[in-house]
Amino acid sequence: MTDEMEGIWNSGTAEYFLTIVLLLVGLYGIVARQHFLRKLMAMNILQVAVIVFFIALSAKSGATVPVVIEDGHEINVASYVNPLPHALMLTAIVVSVSTTGVALALLIRIRRRYGTLSETALLAKLRE
Repeated sequence: MTDEMEGIWNSGTAEYFLTIVLLLVGLYGIVARQHFLRKLMAMNILQVAVIVFFIALSAKSGATVPVVIEDGHEINVASYVNPLPHALMLTAIVVSVSTTGVALALLIRIRRRYGTLSETALLAKLRE
């Protein structure tokens, strides 16, 4: 890899590239797939993209975790990572797991009642 490519492709750029790829895969799955279970998995991929994006935004070069061990020394706030985005994304993960559980329960009910999880087949049955 050339020096110019290494300058463009650093760790921060890779995180944003991963975010864009995950976002596009999630959007494609939600829009293009007809099966509800696949749409749910695509929604989870989209949520992971948002979480990775926020974590990438909160990264700070040369900073450390915000835990102060030594007393009596002056604290340099700029040398610590802001813990708020990490706490928010932990909450987002919990909400994501919860919504996935509820969605899976709904998919089970839909499958038992209509016998399919295909969007087109389900819409055809509902129009009858």
